[in-house]
Amino acid sequence: MGRIAYVNGRYVPHEDARVHIEDRGYQFADGIYEVCVVINGRYWDMEGHLDRMDRSLRELKIDPPMDRAALKVVMAEVLRRNRLKNALVYIQATRGVAPRNHPFPEQPVLTSLVMTAKRFDIDQSDVKAQKGVSVISQPDIRWGRVDIKTVNLLPNVLAKQAAAEAGAAEALLVRDGHVTECSASNAWIVDKDGALITHPKGNSILGGITRAKVLACAEELQIKVIERAFTLDEAKAAPEAFLTAATNFVMPIVSIDGAQIADGKPGPVARRLREAYKARAISGKVDTGFP
Repeated sequence: MGRIAYVNGRYVPHEDARVHIEDRGYQFADGIYEVCVVINGRYWDMEGHLDRMDRSLRELKIDPPMDRAALKVVMAEVLRRNRLKNALVYIQATRGVAPRNHPFPEQPVLTSLVMTAKRFDIDQSDVKAQKGVSVISQPDIRWGRVDIKTVNLLPNVLAKQAAAEAGAAEALLVRDGHVTECSASNAWIVDKDGALITHPKGNSILGGITRAKVLACAEELQIKVIERAFTLDEAKAAPEAFLTAATNFVMPIVSIDGAQIADGKPGPVARRLREAYKARAISGKVDTGFP
């Protein structure tokens, strides 16, 4: 069976899915997106992702494409039609279709909504976490509102491509000498006292849903958290480093720019947090950080 996509009210074969040439997402990156993980047929952190989606829409003054109850129906149907138990579900909403002009359309237009699903291999993710990943550093050249999860991702793409060409899994983004986050995940280090350090929320990082849940896990495990910027040199000298994202959960970092972190193996804090995160996600506890 081929993949099925949802496009503006219709479920269509993936290869036939189309959006209009004057969709503002295509013309201006005038849109937002979310990626949700499904494990054993159940969405993990759904409410957190939908809360963040609502916030992103508000920040860009885009009307919601439908209410949350209806959106959940579409999400469930996309999963059912693709016959997937473990999946990544991609949701994108744009300001809609209008003649190309920088200002918002003068006449109201319908918000465009697209949704796709593809298989996710959680076992492969666990295998990767047992070994840890290598990352490189790249300058953070993104715009000033990366707290909004927009489809404007070209700087992220360039950083991720640089990582791929270097044989690395991710890129740590550095601005004014400090690590903000990664190209598609939040960045963390562990200090010599065992405390977690991660960049505070604000306009310069995307407030990760997995990040919020890891903060809750750390509180339950009585691990101290310090939300502050850290330097690239601090990261390279740290006893542990890791990244968090919906598709990676908690992923240990074992080298940065070719420099080995500690003994070059995933550390105990990252391993402990990964298991705690998975247990919390399975339990259904929600810690979104988005009112």
